[in-house]
Amino acid sequence: MGVVVFPGSNCEGDAMEAVEVLGGEPSVLWHAEATTRSVDAVIVPGGFAHGDYLRPGAIARFSPVMAAVAEFAAEGGPVLGICNGFQVLTEAGLLPGALQKNRGLQFLCTTVALRVESRRSVLTSALEPGTVLHIPINHFEGNYTASPETLAELRSEERVILRYVDNPNGSLDDVAGICSEGRNVVGLMPHPERACHRLLGSTDGIALLRSFLDAGNQPSDLVIPARLSTSAGTPS
Repeated sequence: MGVVVFPGSNCEGDAMEAVEVLGGEPSVLWHAEATTRSVDAVIVPGGFAHGDYLRPGAIARFSPVMAAVAEFAAEGGPVLGICNGFQVLTEAGLLPGALQKNRGLQFLCTTVALRVESRRSVLTSALEPGTVLHIPINHFEGNYTASPETLAELRSEERVILRYVDNPNGSLDDVAGICSEGRNVVGLMPHPERACHRLLGSTDGIALLRSFLDAGNQPSDLVIPARLSTSAGTPS
């Protein structure tokens, strides 16, 4: 399991510890190296990549590692973006839409309820639709937005995989997490890696990360490599 680290990342330790707790073997993928090595899956963790200058993820998308992550994803490799990682994936064009400032311009640090909307992704394959999870959030720019055409596409293709039960940030259509057309690239603003131990208040992140690790170990028929997809998709 590769965990991408940019200057300004600050959740890579949490992600790597969660992977270890679940029996995986994490390794660092440094932003300046254009390779994912031989990892089975990639996590782009939270933080403030390159200081979030310009806007979150806008500089990180040009890091050499992101070209390798894009190639890995095109081959069907599982990729997970958490919080700032979700922002990076949208800026890099691996997921549609964008993340803007929270409603009310407030930084949010709390635990929220998420509803699983689809199990057709590498992150939610082990969970039944309707399952409610309690996962922490920690962000200022987590308000998901997209064009009406993109939102309609996400809905029709069952690519909104997680929604907020009580929307904390103004996110369009209560979106908390989405997946790519191939269902192997996923992004969410909440932090499942911080919900893997009872001492932290919730273990609901385990099922999500377990699904993701299993996708890396045993590629699922859920995954449709982007290069084989017949749908061009709608730009955000």
